[in-house]
Amino acid sequence: MDADIRIHSWPCSYYLDAGKQWIPGKLSLTPVSVKFAAAKSGQLLVDFRLSGISEIKKESSNLIFSSLTILENGTKHWFSSLQPSRNVVFHILEHFWREQLLSAPGAGAGAAPLESSKGKELTGMLWGSQKSLEDTAKALHFQGEQFDNIMKGLHKIEGDMDVADRLLTELESPSWWPFSTKLWKTPPEAKPKESAAASHSEPREGILLRIPVLVSHRTDSNVKPGKLTLFPSGLEISDCNSQVIHRFASRDVDDIRVHTPYEISVRQRFIGKPDTSYRLLAARMPEAIPILETQFSRKMQFLEDALGFAGAGKSPQVDLGASIWQAGTG
Repeated sequence: MDADIRIHSWPCSYYLDAGKQWIPGKLSLTPVSVKFAAAKSGQLLVDFRLSGISEIKKESSNLIFSSLTILENGTKHWFSSLQPSRNVVFHILEHFWREQLLSAPGAGAGAAPLESSKGKELTGMLWGSQKSLEDTAKALHFQGEQFDNIMKGLHKIEGDMDVADRLLTELESPSWWPFSTKLWKTPPEAKPKESAAASHSEPREGILLRIPVLVSHRTDSNVKPGKLTLFPSGLEISDCNSQVIHRFASRDVDDIRVHTPYEISVRQRFIGKPDTSYRLLAARMPEAIPILETQFSRKMQFLEDALGFAGAGKSPQVDLGASIWQAGTG
């Protein structure tokens, strides 16, 4: 496989500063670089590595046209008239750029060390954010335990009050009354023991792999970041807030199409109503495809652009080029 394999391409216009004009053409993304070729001449006007990018932003040109800017080694590149939409292109570029920054330098034959100080700074910020999230999760877990202890204390107080109320009722009965009120009192309703239920809760299923992905449902014009989690019993698609979008059990999956080594679609067929289908794009998808191939060997379909990847996990002689390919075959 070649490191210059095209992951995605979009029709757009590029602002050529030398000629002070917008040039129509096509913006292309590879595992390690971003390119732009003019439509008429086919000339390559932009070609730089993802590791050299220090910023990707949504901006407006002339305060009217929505544009996407990429800051690379101090040079700002402007792209406008992006199809299908600016948001789709932004999410995909940002995803692969972030994964390139987080990948270890020298992980593969086509990988180059991150020389940009801005890239290192961004990587440090990402790791710092992850550490803050972990600390927040631990604090929330501790607070949750405190709330559980408070609820147990309230249940104990409620039980003591029931006993005290019963004793007061018996004491208030006239001394000459030969029968106790407890003879016709109905037994209290049995309250479920939450602690017992919690102790017998079902164990959580082990996770085979979890990777960040870009999720689209039925249409390519609406792409949003999320996560793909692989279990022994199926797979789960969730959003960036870990809210489950859809979970496929193994028996529910009718086919998995591998469009490219970085893009797959999962489908469940129905009779009399539309199929449930999700398209997933990820820089780390080469890591997930071998696991999916093991679980759904009879349901996997490798399309033309992914035929060479079908046996890559079994053939160590295949030259995968980019660092992401090497990570996928591991």
